[in-house]
Amino acid sequence: MSDMRHKVKGVDHVAYPTFDPAGTVEFYRDVLGFPVVHSICAAGWGPEKHPDFIHFFFDIGNDDRLAFFYYFGLEPFEGGPQGDSYSRFAEDVPIFFIRSRHLAIHVDSEDDLMEYRGRLDRSSWPVEMQIQHETIESIYTHDPNGYMIEITRAMRSVTPQEDLDANLTIDALIDVVRGQDPSMANLLVRKAELILERAEGASVR
Repeated sequence: MSDMRHKVKGVDHVAYPTFDPAGTVEFYRDVLGFPVVHSICAAGWGPEKHPDFIHFFFDIGNDDRLAFFYYFGLEPFEGGPQGDSYSRFAEDVPIFFIRSRHLAIHVDSEDDLMEYRGRLDRSSWPVEMQIQHETIESIYTHDPNGYMIEITRAMRSVTPQEDLDANLTIDALIDVVRGQDPSMANLLVRKAELILERAEGASVR
């Protein structure tokens, strides 16, 4: 019998989909004052024809984060965002099953992560994915209710430069979703423009 003492250190993040990223940022960052601390630009992830997406995080204190996914070109199905939901990406593309809503719990080390992997793999709910993405490594499964669970460990600390990059990404995202053609390509172009604008503004001062 393995040592069953808790090795988890609480909530790392809870994640939801958003179909209104500009309003989401305004509400959580500008109204509630939760800073944007990380973002992932995911182009070409997932199965074939999976939409590009932005995954962004707000700091809500005590090393806990609130995260959202925004999928380019994905429209909410009737009834609004429900987390795990069907939605049509485009007329010539099959319906995607988007799984965004999940709870992520963090542990201190790779050894702790692998211990939980062992517990799960010996159970009726084995690990379905193990992924290293940017600053963290995570294992994923679904609980008996069908809810996605992530257990994650930090591979390194997030740098102040990455915090700055996350905020540039989110500002660019807000600009492009308010335009006529929101896409990952247009987000990257707008982000480059913001970098130049802010660099020129800093040099004037």
